[in-house]
Amino acid sequence: MRTKPLLLALVLCATALPALAQGNVADEVSTSVFGPRHQVDAAYGAYQMGYYLTALQLALPRAEQGDAAAQTLIAEIYSKGQGVAQNAERAAGWYQLAARNGDRLAMFELGMLYQNGLGVTRNRERAAELFRNAADAGYIPAKYNMALLHVEGIYAEPNLTRAAELMREAANAELPEAEYDFGVMLLEGAGIAPDPAEGARYIGLAANQGLIDAQIDYATLFYLGQGVERSAEQAASWYARAAEGGNAVAQNRYAKLLAVGEGVTLNLEDAAMWRALARRQGLSDPALDRLLVSIPGDALGRAEERARFWPSLPPTAIASTTGSPALPAANEAILPSPMSAANAPEAAAEEPSEPDETQDP
Repeated sequence: MRTKPLLLALVLCATALPALAQGNVADEVSTSVFGPRHQVDAAYGAYQMGYYLTALQLALPRAEQGDAAAQTLIAEIYSKGQGVAQNAERAAGWYQLAARNGDRLAMFELGMLYQNGLGVTRNRERAAELFRNAADAGYIPAKYNMALLHVEGIYAEPNLTRAAELMREAANAELPEAEYDFGVMLLEGAGIAPDPAEGARYIGLAANQGLIDAQIDYATLFYLGQGVERSAEQAASWYARAAEGGNAVAQNRYAKLLAVGEGVTLNLEDAAMWRALARRQGLSDPALDRLLVSIPGDALGRAEERARFWPSLPPTAIASTTGSPALPAANEAILPSPMSAANAPEAAAEEPSEPDETQDP
């Protein structure tokens, strides 16, 4: 069902974690995790309202006195370039200070910098050490990363059982990537006893949070009846959601269901549109081509026009729904040519003049 092996798939997921951590400083500071909240209230309030330079000015004196939360706030500002020029090196320096002072968000973010070689020399061993420290301090994304490292087995002990434990913790904290990966581990029995129903449930949780990979696998579970009651309608619905999200695999699979009317009303034109969108991303499918061999030429033309303008409607479709006149075709003249004799105005015929009765014949 998965397009890549579990080990590789889980390890690759780590690259998505910087996005998970972005913006978390507000949550971390507001919940008093990294230090006395009263010390950074003003700076945090300014940051939350988007006054980044004010937040920087307020946080700086406290950061210089060793306040870990203020140091992390400054690091976030430089890391994201909020009100200042983006500067990974300066962000790394502030994260380093905050990490030394026990800030678990700073530990994690500094680990991401070491893992990706941003602002510091790339060092995955150092990254793993920081992830471990942040995970031990209870930071959920760090636990997820440690689970990946235990699966990979290079910078942490190869231990699928420990990976599953950490993945469960992250999944139960509603981290969508962890919900998805823990669901797959349950389906495949990786580090934990296989439980298809529970695995499908976790994948469904991630799918409902908008994770496209989870939506595709959840659709496939419904199509196969694995861990859930088989439902072609549910499969089509989840493939459609992932297709709308721009995923080529989902677009291709949804097109197949449309082409045969399985779980959804048969619609060759819609199927051809989704096929065109999948092809645009380099995914061709001879089996789908065979299903669409009988599509009428005019329907195929409309489908490909819709794909060109997707996700917007093509001008012709907009005109038909609004009642506005359709735009002219590319080779159709908008106005008559002034150089055409046929378009010249005809000369008015001269009327015969009335005879002047005052004049002699």
